[in-house]
Amino acid sequence: MLHNILNAFTGDKSNRHQVEGTVVLMKKSVLDFNDFTASMLDGLHEFVGKGVSLQLVSTVNTDSENGLKGKLGKPANLDWSTASKPLSTGESTFKVSFDWDEEIGTPGAFLIWNNHDNEFYLKSLTLKGVPGQDVIHFVCNSWVYPAKNYVKDRIFFSNKTYLPSETPTTLLKYREEELETLRGDGKGQLEKWDRVYDYACYNDLGNPDKGLEHSRPILGGSAEYPYPRRGRTGREPAKSDPNYETRLDLEMSLKIYVPRDEKFGHLKMSDFLAYALKSIVQVLKPELESLFDSTPNEFDSFEDVLKLYESGIDVPEGLLKDVRENIHGEILKEILRTDGEKLLKFPLPQVIAVDKSAWRTDEEFAREMLAGVNPVMICSLQEFPPKSKLDHKVYGDQSSKITKEHIEINLDGLTVDEAIRAKKLFILDHHDTLMPYLRRINYTSTKTYASRTILFLQKNGTLKLLAIELSLPHSVGDQYGAVSKVYLPAEKGVEKSIWQLAKAYVAVVDSGYHQLISHWLHTHAVVEPFIIASNRRLSVLHPIHKLLHPHFRDTMNINGLARQILINAGGALESTVFPSKYSMEFSSFLYKDWSFPEQALPEDLLKRGMAVKDSTSPYGLRLLIEDYPYAVDGLEIWFAIKTWVKDYCSIYYKDEDSIKKDSELQSWWKEIREEGHGDKKDEPWWPKMHTLEELIETCTIIIWIASALHAAVNFGQYPYGGYPPSRPSMSRRLMPEKGTQEYNELLENPDKAFLKTITSQFQAVLGLSLVEILSRHASDEVYLGQRDTPDWTSDIKALEAFEKFGNKLVEIEKRIGIMNNDEKLKNRFGPVKMSYTLLKPTSEGGLTGMGIPNSISI
Repeated sequence: MLHNILNAFTGDKSNRHQVEGTVVLMKKSVLDFNDFTASMLDGLHEFVGKGVSLQLVSTVNTDSENGLKGKLGKPANLDWSTASKPLSTGESTFKVSFDWDEEIGTPGAFLIWNNHDNEFYLKSLTLKGVPGQDVIHFVCNSWVYPAKNYVKDRIFFSNKTYLPSETPTTLLKYREEELETLRGDGKGQLEKWDRVYDYACYNDLGNPDKGLEHSRPILGGSAEYPYPRRGRTGREPAKSDPNYETRLDLEMSLKIYVPRDEKFGHLKMSDFLAYALKSIVQVLKPELESLFDSTPNEFDSFEDVLKLYESGIDVPEGLLKDVRENIHGEILKEILRTDGEKLLKFPLPQVIAVDKSAWRTDEEFAREMLAGVNPVMICSLQEFPPKSKLDHKVYGDQSSKITKEHIEINLDGLTVDEAIRAKKLFILDHHDTLMPYLRRINYTSTKTYASRTILFLQKNGTLKLLAIELSLPHSVGDQYGAVSKVYLPAEKGVEKSIWQLAKAYVAVVDSGYHQLISHWLHTHAVVEPFIIASNRRLSVLHPIHKLLHPHFRDTMNINGLARQILINAGGALESTVFPSKYSMEFSSFLYKDWSFPEQALPEDLLKRGMAVKDSTSPYGLRLLIEDYPYAVDGLEIWFAIKTWVKDYCSIYYKDEDSIKKDSELQSWWKEIREEGHGDKKDEPWWPKMHTLEELIETCTIIIWIASALHAAVNFGQYPYGGYPPSRPSMSRRLMPEKGTQEYNELLENPDKAFLKTITSQFQAVLGLSLVEILSRHASDEVYLGQRDTPDWTSDIKALEAFEKFGNKLVEIEKRIGIMNNDEKLKNRFGPVKMSYTLLKPTSEGGLTGMGIPNSISI
């Protein structure tokens, strides 16, 4: 094709002049650990005339011989050998000169051919000197593989924005063809140079070829196990069951297919993250199991736990040598932090940084329901005693055994009915969600309970723990109902030790629910279909693509790695959360209750009864708990996002017809409902996408989930959960009964009995390794209100609206700082003296406990 275009190119030379361009790219040799072979081969190809060519595409005139696409300019070549000195980020700049004539007019796109044998990362092209134009920016941010790998030529558009109906005729076919390429044909195994976004069920978590114990249900595509779709890889079917996809070997985890542009950037801690996680499973897990099998697999005291942060774990020289030989030096430095013969010395988590025992107080336990790592579960108690919604015919009597007598003594003189009317009673309810799975879960090494926790709002704005109910399925059968016991606060004796255990069982269930549902399912998993559909159905020229694209960065990559080493059968998650091998199946069960509109923060707060509509209150909502840090900060962020989305969308959509007639937008929304979240396609709550209001709310929800919601439930994992006793993720035995050895142990050494009940030493080390990684910000993180380039659009109004959004976030961040210093707001600080900063918009890199990245990037 290029040869024919060169031969066909004609024109009046008097109407031509040179247009200067600057190309910014990163060579494979720079990014791939100084791959000198790649560099040498690229140089050789340049020497023989097989370099990199670019060709401008006109937005003004069509070419009848090129299918009425935009007229093409004369190809221009990059001089690979004369690049500027690589910058610290690995970028190189190249000058390129284009012959321009009047028939080209304003370029709206360019084609590129890479005739090397190696790919490179193309960041941008900037043109200067086009008559009638100042500067034209092409923001590329894409890997360009050798031209032989592509069926269609690679094309990049300028940063102009067009609705489909407003696209210049010269670019329209290019726009349509590019989307066809990104959709692929649904066939075959996808290769690293493929740019295909497609759907698949979660049929790659288990490995039936290795035996029944490695098998797991397929999630998605059935009424029994509904689930959001994930990105298709096209790997071969399993031999024992063709409905499953074969799994990659662990050492190939980094090579799991996601479209190449979805892979981590070189400045992200990609190798740090991926190799660290792989090392935990592949090296640390068997080695530490071996170590702990030869010594008591327990913490004997809280002082033993503190050694994880103060001195590390003593290990034999032979083991240390083996670990050193199997883990990259940088990973050893960042993750293992060896100190002589010590292994696994962790940073001190914030929850015990000031006070080593404040986590044990009832006040802190309750406060973290409002300002901890899972502040999205607490509800207003609407009726007493709490009722179950489980089917009575299947599960029998599941009603609560908590009575008025249990709690009225602590209601400041109110009756239960008066407290409910005054909206002062709250509940953390993990009963109905867990009970259907509890019998199966407790057949594993886990031993835990379904739980209900009742709390009372005091005059000082803090919550008082009133009672905890722990329930088990009836020993004879589910239909006989729950066997429940109620525990009350106690300050001394064995009752105090039992009360501490009751809180621990609640923490175990809340911790697992947080990790599997609040975190994985409600952010990572549900967002992936939006990413896939947006790339398949919305052109990069589309305003909604430009709006949402920053909020999809790195998500498919981290989700792909999660399927390989975290959420898979036998992966790190099954080893560290209480549902064990039922973990992902459990998340499918709760996806049945997921509703897209209820992911909006105001709707969520109203549904949980944590807020009521009030026209006299800011944003029309009044919080029942005025000092609810997650909700207070969250509402500020939510409405800042919504205002930005409204300002932006209103630039492009002037009436309802423009939304209904937007072919790409309607195709996108149809595909999300019918394919991406196909198991929910018949739900009546999906927006119709007929009005500007629906578009604004939809985009706000997507951005909220990907940015602020994920930040709120992710980056506090280590600061709050990095000390296992304060937030255990496993329980290994049930509450001790009088007359048993366990009860006597509780009498004699309550701390040791507590530690023998919760997360074991090995599970703690594995879990800490995991949550420390997941709680870190990368050095190249892009935060809410920021873009990775100022040239993401050429629309001045959009840029002004975005600047307004950024300024609003700066104001919010200042307000959060002021509130965190207000002594009256006790829930923002708590007994552990740890400010609530998870929804502070910006952060430095590392383990900070603050900052809202644009996307689910870890």
